[in-house]
Amino acid sequence: MDIEVGAALSIRNHYLFSSLDDEQWHSLISRVDAAHFAAQEMLFRRGDDAERFYMVAEGQINLFLLSRDGHQKIVEVVMPGNTFAEAVMFMDMQKYPVNAQALTRSTVYRFPNREFVELLKESNDTCLRLLGDVCRRLHARLVEVEDLTVQNATHRLLRYLTAQLPEGCKDSASFELGLSRQVIASRLSIQPETLSRLMRSLVKDGVIDVDGRIVHVPDVQRLKNFE
Repeated sequence: MDIEVGAALSIRNHYLFSSLDDEQWHSLISRVDAAHFAAQEMLFRRGDDAERFYMVAEGQINLFLLSRDGHQKIVEVVMPGNTFAEAVMFMDMQKYPVNAQALTRSTVYRFPNREFVELLKESNDTCLRLLGDVCRRLHARLVEVEDLTVQNATHRLLRYLTAQLPEGCKDSASFELGLSRQVIASRLSIQPETLSRLMRSLVKDGVIDVDGRIVHVPDVQRLKNFE
């Protein structure tokens, strides 16, 4: 294991691992390693054998598909503290369904699928606790899907900006957009030109102010309640 103690404690709190007892946890973490990737380097490609799942420790990982004409469709951009490719270990076909590429210089923790599944098979209680956590996360993702498919583009952008607000801010706030506008637009299922137009409209209405990648929110409650 090349995981630092502090990092291991942080990983332990993730929903996938919080249901493990101490013996199971130590058995798993002893098989985890850290891998480093340069910007634009591929972690895996669609169709590769899925022997591991991952957690982002640093950087940004782009999960994407390629259309027939070679255009990239972003499925998700995974940020630090989040896992990806874990669902594959419960599927009959043990192949990655998407491509994974580091957007920036990144570090990920790699977890062995087979060992993790064996730990779950050992304990019904562990499986039920994990199932409860997964159901809660699924509900949150369904709400996100509804936003992407039902609500209008402005509402999706407002929800995205609200999610970027620093924790605990009440009056005004500032934050940096960690992703490029092109990536944000793809994530929100809108065109980059539409995103720029919506941002300009919010600036004009005084909801936000933009300086490069820095977004200033003069009134947090107004942003949250804006329609």
